[in-house]
Amino acid sequence: MKVFISADIEGVGGVSAWEDIAADGPEYEASRRRMTAEVRAACEGALAAGAREILVRDAHGTARNIVHSELPRRARLVRGWSGGPMMMMDGLDKSFAAAVYIGYHAPAGSAASPMSHTMSTSLAEFRVNGRPVSEFELNAWAAALLKVPSVFLSGDKAACAHARRLVPRIYTEATKEGLGEASAHLHPAEAAERIAAGVKAALTAGPAIRPPAPPRSPVLDLRFKESRRAHRFSFYPGARRTGDLSVRLRCADCFEILRAVQFIY
Repeated sequence: MKVFISADIEGVGGVSAWEDIAADGPEYEASRRRMTAEVRAACEGALAAGAREILVRDAHGTARNIVHSELPRRARLVRGWSGGPMMMMDGLDKSFAAAVYIGYHAPAGSAASPMSHTMSTSLAEFRVNGRPVSEFELNAWAAALLKVPSVFLSGDKAACAHARRLVPRIYTEATKEGLGEASAHLHPAEAAERIAAGVKAALTAGPAIRPPAPPRSPVLDLRFKESRRAHRFSFYPGARRTGDLSVRLRCADCFEILRAVQFIY
């Protein structure tokens, strides 16, 4: 069994503010260690479930956060960005039995987490067919295009609830809960223990968890925080301005959304 793990950092326990994840910030080293510990726990859960191969995709910021030497020896790590549209799912293909998500967070516009966003902090809203969409949802759709089920997610409480709405049988573990501009966190050891157990249970469940159905002909609506960014993205092929800060793009499929996201920064 091959298992794919996509790891972000804003939903990792102990990470409370943007300053915590700035590479030059005083809290960054502690945050990347917490991220590494949660990914290690996910790997251990996968190995306990019978995984023979694990591919971890470092999917935050520079994509060079996870300390590879602290992961199990059987785990390979994708570092850096390829520039391709799969982004946070780089390396995934049809040969994988399941996708696991670690450190995920609430979508842009959500008040449930002080670190809510979708793909870029330059966006105030990221909607597909009129509905707020999270990074998990985009990535689960990407996995579904390859017929790979998304079986487990850890992150903030809102991200877990969002994931269960999309994939009702997915296993989730909330490592923290947003409290306005603050957040309440599990102890790191408790978070790791729950993640390992949850991943093992999710992978053991196997075929009971099916990939979500990606929307057909989706309409992407973006609302930027700055008008200059909306102006720039309005020149993307097929995009049109719908307001001073907003742009709409009608897409053929979800893969086109992923491709377009490469140009919003």
